[in-house]
Amino acid sequence: MTTTTHPAPTVRLGHGVATDDLLNAGVAAGPVLALTWLAQGLVRDGYDFTRHPMSLLALGEGGWVQIANFCVSGGLMLACAAGLRRILTDGPGARWVPRLVATIGAGLIASGVFTADPGAGFPAGAPEGAPVMSWHGILHEVGHLVVVVAWIALCFVLRTRFAWLGDRAWARACVAMVPIAIALVAFPHLDSFPVRIVVASVVQLGFVGLAARRLGR
Repeated sequence: MTTTTHPAPTVRLGHGVATDDLLNAGVAAGPVLALTWLAQGLVRDGYDFTRHPMSLLALGEGGWVQIANFCVSGGLMLACAAGLRRILTDGPGARWVPRLVATIGAGLIASGVFTADPGAGFPAGAPEGAPVMSWHGILHEVGHLVVVVAWIALCFVLRTRFAWLGDRAWARACVAMVPIAIALVAFPHLDSFPVRIVVASVVQLGFVGLAARRLGR
């Protein structure tokens, strides 16, 4: 007698949005953020990868592209959170994993809505030194802080989730990712700091997306 194996059905949300697509949105967030930053940095007049943080690209002519970059990346994280909410129905982290991923998305969107202050000579005419903080500059930094804190908390919640599932490799990876991200930012080399911030962000968002895909299995 021949046994036929049928593939598992794809879970879909309203309007035909597949849960797999929502989880894949989390995987896309990091590359979207980095590639858009790279493309802008190559064409924006006066932008220096070694001197200017990514956030400064949201200022001046063409700044709307970086604003959209933050918002789209945040939206992809929100989509990923929606997918996680569908697949995590019980067990450790079932509530907090989607909430923390959504918080990361909200922090990214806030970083786009509230722009940084000009400084380090960018855009043209900006003061050469450190920026003078405005209310929107402060809120921009708060948005970034929210992303970092939520991501660290998420790593430890995911660690508990994967340990409960018996996935020891991923449980260990969740703990290891925190010092890796911190080391990328804290490495004492001033000229590479703006680039390392972007690399750390891509690592953080990429890890969230890959963890979501792993949970989706």
